[in-house]
Amino acid sequence: MRIVISEFMSLDGVVQAPGGPEEDRDGGFAHGGWSHPFFDPEVVGGTFDEVLAKAEALLFGRRTWQTMAGAWPDRAGDPFADRMNAIPKYVVSKTLVDQDLSWANTTLIPGGEATDRIRALRGTEGGDLAVMGSPTLARTLLREGLADELRLMVMPVLLGGGKTIFPTDGGLRTLELVSTVTSAAGVNVCTYRPADAKA
Repeated sequence: MRIVISEFMSLDGVVQAPGGPEEDRDGGFAHGGWSHPFFDPEVVGGTFDEVLAKAEALLFGRRTWQTMAGAWPDRAGDPFADRMNAIPKYVVSKTLVDQDLSWANTTLIPGGEATDRIRALRGTEGGDLAVMGSPTLARTLLREGLADELRLMVMPVLLGGGKTIFPTDGGLRTLELVSTVTSAAGVNVCTYRPADAKA
C-alpha cells in the first residue's frame, strides 16, 4: 500500500485546525477555520475526491479521527460521506480503547505499536492508505520514511505559528514535485513524492 498524506497548509507551513474554530486550540491557536475562504469544489474539493477514490483505507491520529467521527456518520446520502463511512479506517491512539470506536469500520492501532503496525500495513498489497490532517501522525510518518506521497493544498495565508507536519530532527529529505494545480483563489495543490521513490 502507498501512504498518501493530504493537508490543508498555510504559506508558513501550518496545518492546525483548518476546519473550524473549536477543532484544535492547542497552544492558544486562534485561527480555526482559516481554510474556508480558499476552498473551492473543483480544485481543492476535487483533490480530496481523487484521494478518497484511490484509497483502500484511511489512517488517522486520535484527534482528527474524533473530529471526523463526530461529523461524517450524520451525513449519509452524500456520495463522499457514504464513502467516508464505508471505507476501512485505522486510528492511532494511546488513549482510545475498542469500545470508543463509534465510527463504523474503524480499527484501533495502539500508539506504542504504531510505527511497526503501519509499516506492516504499508507492506501489504492494496491501494492507497490515505492520511488526512493528523499532523502528529503525519510528522511521524515523514520522519520514519513511511510517506509515499504528499498532497499539500498550500493556501495564500500566513498564520504566524501552529502545528506543522514537518520533522525537526535535522534530517535532509529530498522530494520530487510531481504536479501542481492552482485554483482561482490562489491555492497551489502540490503533489510531492520522495525523490528516490519509484513512480
